[in-house]
Amino acid sequence: MIRVLLADDQLLVRAGFKALLDAQPDIEVVAEAADGQQALAAVREHRPDIVLMDIRMPVVDGLVATRRITEDPRLREVKVVMLTTFELDEYVFEAIRSGASGFLVKDTEPEELLRAVRAVVAGDALLSPGVTRRLIAEFAARSKEPAAAGVLSALTEREREVMALVGIGLSNEEIARRLVVSPLTAKTHVSRTMVKLGARDRAQLVVLAYESGLVRPGWLG
Repeated sequence: MIRVLLADDQLLVRAGFKALLDAQPDIEVVAEAADGQQALAAVREHRPDIVLMDIRMPVVDGLVATRRITEDPRLREVKVVMLTTFELDEYVFEAIRSGASGFLVKDTEPEELLRAVRAVVAGDALLSPGVTRRLIAEFAARSKEPAAAGVLSALTEREREVMALVGIGLSNEEIARRLVVSPLTAKTHVSRTMVKLGARDRAQLVVLAYESGLVRPGWLG
């Protein structure tokens, strides 16, 4: 079972998401929270697989709560997906830097929400390719000058190539086609790269690809 925690200050939003998620045979909502402080307490108590976290909440906002979750080594396996009203909310990009695994717009189609939850927990695609590429494009436009590329020294040439393809928003299947390898081989390369760089998930791998200078704005295809 995929164990989900819902954190949103709007009761109706939580109720709608809960009804949809609990209706699935492989998903269970284990807790709810109306603010970031409650969300932190619930995450520590229930250790869910994924948190659907609203960005703007009272007491402690979702951005701060996300940072505290992702910085806690005891919660390393918990994935956080931000909920936002607008696709290009300015706080989303800081959330990605803070370790969030991606974001969902609150009016996302039900099928997309379910696919996203399963994908993030599985460690596969960040979210849908369209949303991913918009996120990457905006992140690239807002990112600072590339940091030193020394962080990439532990990677093989093939792993750098794979990381660059992740950085431009390709899924494992698309990477496999580009490199003429099997999807399993592509996924293995991505996983090894994440382990070597200490990345929690593909979202952080995208951030590192830009911050190291491996991928630069304008390379999106």
